Amino acid sequence: MGQKEKKITFEADEDSTLPLWVQLRKRIAYLISSGFFKPGDQLPKIRELAADLSINFNTVNKAYLSLQTDGLVKSVRGKGAFVTDLAALQNNEPSNEAEALMDECLCTCRNLGLSYDETVSRMHVRAARLKMKEAAPARRPDSNVIVLFPEDDGRTAGKGA
Repeated sequence: MGQKEKKITFEADEDSTLPLWVQLRKRIAYLISSGFFKPGDQLPKIRELAADLSINFNTVNKAYLSLQTDGLVKSVRGKGAFVTDLAALQNNEPSNEAEALMDECLCTCRNLGLSYDETVSRMHVRAARLKMKEAAPARRPDSNVIVLFPEDDGRTAGKGA
């Protein structure tokens, strides 16, 4: 509790086409990446920040949820949102090969004219579609039999678990 509460300053850009929650999310992400908020620091409570900035609670909540989805913050029920230690998370990654592939993908999408945010948004949609496809039951060829666990394929049915 000894941590002095840091205030987030934010001024909405009325001329921007970005929704207010995206502008706020970008501001908080900048404050994290610039070191204003350090790993483990608690962000202001959603209701308090909404009141301080005179914006809707749902707008702040949406920005926080986006930060959590991207791994910048971790929400602890009943306690608040805390800045994630990205360096520690990156050190736990199994290889740099995945990171190199992601960099290549981002550069390719950038060359196609997509912003990083557009690329991330499209990747979220693509990943969701792939998850749904992988979760769908598999149908045996030339059969009406649906295999719920393709690795099992029914060959071990009736055998001891």
